[in-house]
Amino acid sequence: MAMAMALIISIISIISTNTKAEDPYYLTLDYYSKSCPTALEIVRSEMECAVLSDPRNAASIIRLHFHDCFVQGCDGSILLDDTITLQGEKQATSNVNSLRGFELIDRIKNKLESECPGIVSCADLLTLAARDATILVGGPYWDVPLGRKDSKTANLDLANSNLPTADQDLPSLIASFLYQGLSVTDMVALVGAHTVGMARCENFRARIYGDFQSTAGVDPLSEAYLNKLKSICPANGQGKDNISPMDYHTPNLFDNSFYHLLLQGEGLLNSDQEMHTSFMGFETKELVQKYAKDSLAFFQQFSDSMVKMGNITNLESFTNGEVRKNCRYVNT
Repeated sequence: MAMAMALIISIISIISTNTKAEDPYYLTLDYYSKSCPTALEIVRSEMECAVLSDPRNAASIIRLHFHDCFVQGCDGSILLDDTITLQGEKQATSNVNSLRGFELIDRIKNKLESECPGIVSCADLLTLAARDATILVGGPYWDVPLGRKDSKTANLDLANSNLPTADQDLPSLIASFLYQGLSVTDMVALVGAHTVGMARCENFRARIYGDFQSTAGVDPLSEAYLNKLKSICPANGQGKDNISPMDYHTPNLFDNSFYHLLLQGEGLLNSDQEMHTSFMGFETKELVQKYAKDSLAFFQQFSDSMVKMGNITNLESFTNGEVRKNCRYVNT
């Protein structure tokens, strides 16, 4: 309890000093209207082809955008490969063997470079692609402010420390979002992106075998669901890359089914289920119930929170950034 109270105090301190998601700097809706008027159409067309061929591509791109914005702001740093002179973020604990979609981003970037060389940043590309991915699997639309520059750096240490993990308890999860300038309401809505996509066995093994640290006794999974998960994710440590949908009702549809699963105690990830179960979750429990009951409220808040997250900016990239020719490498 003392540790939890200390976390709350630190969270309050963060709220009072952190405004990362409140400072969009120079972002505008019409940024490419003259310099590359077909930019949005190109991204949308390529995403449509990708999601039609494999609906999982939608969740992969949304996840890439999240993991980009939580490290140095939304600056495309997640897309950088390791080189002799640069250590990227792809080998961070929450990223390695987990992130997908880099080849799709490469393909979209090549199309943009053919149409408008040196104009559209990889950071903007990824932000637009995440919006379009959401729409293509049934989720809401939102206008995307544009004008980000690509960073010339990445930060593996920040990726290891800033990205939320599947085994976090609720206070630390809240703290990781507040550090980015995102509220508890933003957090519960944004985690709703887990209504699409898959989780690796490594990230839910502790949940199904009861080996986790929690701020409350997390609701047990139903016997049938638990047995199915154990067949995918054995206790012997094997199969760590085996996957299961985080929303087994409608895994390829962006809806509010994820919140219904939390109400039933069927959240796959410990960190997700704690939003409804933790004794610290006064506000989060009410929000889970609200979004389970009202899909329109969820869609509206998700849209607003995605814009807010997309506005997490890297001042260094705005003043010293670039538009990469290849999203994997800094320009030479």
